[in-house]
Amino acid sequence: MNAAIDDATRGPAGDDLVLHHYGSSPFAEKARLMLGLKGLSWHSVTVPMVMPKPDVVALTGGYRRTPFLQIGADVYCDTALIAEVLERRRPSPSLFPAAIAGQARALAQWADTELFWTALPYAMQPAGATALFAGAPPEMLQVFVADRKAMSEGMPQVRGIDAGAALAQYLDWLSSMLADGRPWLLGGEVSIADLSVYHPLWFLTKTGPLAEVLTPHQALRAWMGRVGAIGHGERAGKLDGAGAIALARASTPRPAAVDAGLGFEAGEPVTVTPYDYARDAVAGTLAGLTTRTVTLARDDERAGRVHVHFPRIRYTLKKAG
Repeated sequence: MNAAIDDATRGPAGDDLVLHHYGSSPFAEKARLMLGLKGLSWHSVTVPMVMPKPDVVALTGGYRRTPFLQIGADVYCDTALIAEVLERRRPSPSLFPAAIAGQARALAQWADTELFWTALPYAMQPAGATALFAGAPPEMLQVFVADRKAMSEGMPQVRGIDAGAALAQYLDWLSSMLADGRPWLLGGEVSIADLSVYHPLWFLTKTGPLAEVLTPHQALRAWMGRVGAIGHGERAGKLDGAGAIALARASTPRPAAVDAGLGFEAGEPVTVTPYDYARDAVAGTLAGLTTRTVTLARDDERAGRVHVHFPRIRYTLKKAG
C-alpha cells in the first residue's frame, strides 16, 4: 500500500468508505448522518469549498459538488446515489423502510431541491452570510459568493424576501407533519426523508439572527435534535487528496454493465452533466447504465482507471460530440 495512504489513514483497504467533504457543507452533513444511521466506519478527506479543486477533478473528472464517496477506484456522486450505496453496504437500519419507501424518496427529492434552494438564498442574505463567515478573512466571503454564483449561473432562484415567504410556509408544512407527536416525519421510523429535510435546516441554524425563523416551530426543533443525535458514525482516520488518489490508483474499479434497450452501448464516449446547478460535464466511456445509474470509465494520469457513478435522475447523459 502507498505510504501516503498508510500515514494519513492507518491503512484503508480498497473496500473502505472514503467521504470527500467539508464541515459546513449541508449535503455533506446529510451524508455524514447517513453514515451515522448505518453505524458505518469511514475515512475523511476534506475538500476545498471553492474551485480550484485539482485532487477532486482527478477523481471525478470535473464533478465539483460536495460531497462524493470513494470506494477504491469507484467514485459515487450525489447524496441520492450515496444513499443507495450505503443501503447496499448495510441494509439495516434502512434509509428506505418498506412501508414508507416511496414517500421517503419523494420527500427527500423535494427537500434536496425545492427546500434546499429556498433555504440557501434565505441563509445567504447579508446578516446570515456575516454569521456564516464570522472569523474568516473578508475576501473569503467574496470568493465563496463568486464561486457559487458561477455554479448556479442560469438557474432560476428565489431571492431575499420571496425566499423568506416560501420558507415560512415550508416550515409550517413540516411542523404539521409532526403535530400528532410522531418522532419522525413519516411516522415511527427514521428514513432518508428525515436526513434530507434536516440538512437545509441545519444550515439555517448557523445564520445568526436569520435562524430565528425556526424559533416558533417547537416540534420541528425537537425533531432536529433527534436527527442530530444520530451522529456521524466512526471516523476511522483522515486522508489527504494525494492519498485518496493513490488509493484509487492502487485499486480496480468494480465491474459494470450497460443494460440493453436504453439507447447506448458499452464503450461509447459520453458525457454526464447535472442539469440544475454546477453544470460541469464529466466525459468518459460508458461502462455501466441502468434506469437508475450511469457509470463512466475514466483514465487519469494521477488516479489511473476510475469508475465515476451518477444517478440518472437530474443528470443528462449524452453521446460525446
